[in-house]
Amino acid sequence: MALFVVSIVPAQAQSLADGPQLAKDNICMGCHQVDRARVGPPFAAVADRYKAGDKQMVTYLANSIRKGGRGRWGAVPMPAQPQVTEEEALALAGWILSLAVPEAAK
Repeated sequence: MALFVVSIVPAQAQSLADGPQLAKDNICMGCHQVDRARVGPPFAAVADRYKAGDKQMVTYLANSIRKGGRGRWGAVPMPAQPQVTEEEALALAGWILSLAVPEAAK
């Protein structure tokens, strides 16, 4: 009887610590800054607006990153970013939401 060994390598998960580098690598910082408005809203403002949704908001923001959006932050639309993988978009969204200011600090 032959024995077969199957090796399953899990996809490399992106962590919150990867967020700033992913934002730079995917040119997000061309339109966004962490704490100031540029062409788009600051990431901290996005975090404060969407923080209450938890996991659902991570998915929502990841989809917005990949598919773009309009009308949520004013007249300038966010173009789709299809070069960002789903895994990267989820990591970026998680990092962005981690920037929310805790209620106690407000």
